[in-house]
Amino acid sequence: MPEQHASPRPPRAVRILRTTAAAQTAVLLAQAVSAGLLLASVPLGRTAHGAMAGAVLSAVVLHLLAAVAAWRKGAVGGRTVLHGLPLLLFTFAQAALGFAHVRELHVPLGVLMFGASVMTLMRIHTQPPSPSPSPQNEGAAA
Repeated sequence: MPEQHASPRPPRAVRILRTTAAAQTAVLLAQAVSAGLLLASVPLGRTAHGAMAGAVLSAVVLHLLAAVAAWRKGAVGGRTVLHGLPLLLFTFAQAALGFAHVRELHVPLGVLMFGASVMTLMRIHTQPPSPSPSPQNEGAAA
């Protein structure tokens, strides 16, 4: 009977990157829910939406830092970092538009950010991680 091998576990940097991408997407979804509360004139909506803005910024920055760390370790390509930069810029634009009460641009940009985060999450989960050097190969190369 042939031996069945489980798929190799991705490197730690990739697992952290996947976790931060999932957290970023979840926080953006929660931000959309709090925006709905705000638009429905629920008393806690404004407070929740303002508090979630800080959580969104934190999640986006953490994801970008995880992408940089994974890239530096050679676990992912540089495009992963480049794909995270626009989301950080969109987050700053969102804060400015929200503070200025420009809903006509704030809401569509929020939808774009959530869609981009979902696409990032799917891309990170479907791309195979870069092969990490095994201890046997490192000794042979030296």
